[in-house]
Amino acid sequence: QVQVVESGGGWVQPGGSLRLSCAVSGSEYSIYVMGWYRQAAGKQRELVADIQSGGTTNYADAVKGRFTISRDNAKNAVYLQMNSLQPEDTAVYFCHVLYFHVGYWGQGTQVTVSS
Repeated sequence: QVQVVESGGGWVQPGGSLRLSCAVSGSEYSIYVMGWYRQAAGKQRELVADIQSGGTTNYADAVKGRFTISRDNAKNAVYLQMNSLQPEDTAVYFCHVLYFHVGYWGQGTQVTVSS
């Protein structure tokens, strides 16, 4: 059974940085796509960034130049470095992985940006 667990959320002032981590267990083979989504209060869940097993990345326009996604295939982990955070980045951030055409979600971690 694939399990996805996020960590690293919290509160930060505007302009600050946070690093999210996501650990995946139970996958015997390489995970094709690992990514981060977020859901703000009253809004739909949206893609923040994802990364394929070969390293190809994809970012939402709203975070380009501020967020960096990376992965460690040996550890089955994915990370999201978030810089220059703004109040509009406040949301629950979810890790998502695609493994043998099945998507798995973590429980989410809250990121709050406010002064």
